[in-house]
Amino acid sequence: MSGAALRVPRPVLGRSQVPAVAGCYFVASFAALGLPPYLTEILPELGDRHARWAGVLYVVPTVFGALFAPLWGRLADRYGRKRLLLRAQLGLTLSFLLAGWADSLVTFTLALVLQGILGGTFAASNGYLGAALEGPALSRALTLMQGSARAALVLAPIVVGSLSGWLSPHRQYALLAVLPLTAALLLAALPEPVPARATSDRSEPVAGDTAPPVSLRTLYALEFAFVFSTVVSFPYLIAFVDERLPGTSPLLSGVLFALPHLVYLVSALAVHAAFRDRPRTGIALGFACIALGLAGHGPAGSPAALIAVRLLLGVGLTLGLVCLQVLAADCVKGRAPGGLFGSLEFFSKAGAVAAGVAAAVGSARFGPAAPVLTGSAAATLTALATLLPPLNHRIRWSR
Repeated sequence: MSGAALRVPRPVLGRSQVPAVAGCYFVASFAALGLPPYLTEILPELGDRHARWAGVLYVVPTVFGALFAPLWGRLADRYGRKRLLLRAQLGLTLSFLLAGWADSLVTFTLALVLQGILGGTFAASNGYLGAALEGPALSRALTLMQGSARAALVLAPIVVGSLSGWLSPHRQYALLAVLPLTAALLLAALPEPVPARATSDRSEPVAGDTAPPVSLRTLYALEFAFVFSTVVSFPYLIAFVDERLPGTSPLLSGVLFALPHLVYLVSALAVHAAFRDRPRTGIALGFACIALGLAGHGPAGSPAALIAVRLLLGVGLTLGLVCLQVLAADCVKGRAPGGLFGSLEFFSKAGAVAAGVAAAVGSARFGPAAPVLTGSAAATLTALATLLPPLNHRIRWSR
């Protein structure tokens, strides 16, 4: 039976429903993204006076999220994407409540483990959108989802810091649990998407479909390399700025940290319009800009120079993220979206964990400049892999 014969009607998401999904992810991710930077303040309240476990606990939700994302994706394909998206929001609610009321390090650690296991709102949201949209509409929606993640990454630590004057970051976990709960109530009003065609739990393309521009292996490898090369510079950036520009105000350090994400917020949709038909070019340019931007941190010795290289990094971040969403939207055609986006989330989180380990080891041995140089090297190698003819042929780019 041909792929065309397997098509069935499905509701098209309304113009306001895609932003609603992205908005629900934004509010639900506030605690997940805004509170971990304050672990050094939270842990002394729980008996870890010198916050020695902060580095380990920082990645605990990421590790368990990576391990369970593929499972939740497959269950979403089998039992319903909306149902599993609601499960993810309610899972965050439960884990945040437990973290906020924890009175021991063991209980708090358990809460972070549950956050990783029961969360996964990003992959669940993408799986929901992947079942309701396809092609450019899906890649645009995924680009908007990444915008939600960037906005939360920029704003959440600021809000948490502002609230800490009257409520400790530890107890804010319980307060911010209301956000994923509210998101779940809002998402309950959305329809259950019906697949455009029959899909299999093995994420195999349906007969009759045109080949996607890249294989799934290539998509997963690009996702891992992209997350690793960008995230490796995050943990020790403030220390790097302090070393390079002694006396820098916390405000300027925060602005420098946020600049690449702000570039994404203001330019992502325009980049999507420009590169949705040529993601290969965008991926190569993205990794090249990331490599140059991170390498430029080394000789940068003034605020103006650091702003310039952070903006260049933001250009690479935007190109890479947008074009990865275009490739994912192409790969999901005829496949089970929950399984694909769950697996993609696994490789994304694996890249983040590897980046955190590399940043910690490199910084301890060579100083805070090591992570940005490590990221530059990884981005350079990936850019070359997408451009060199022998590797380019094996990657199976179709455009």
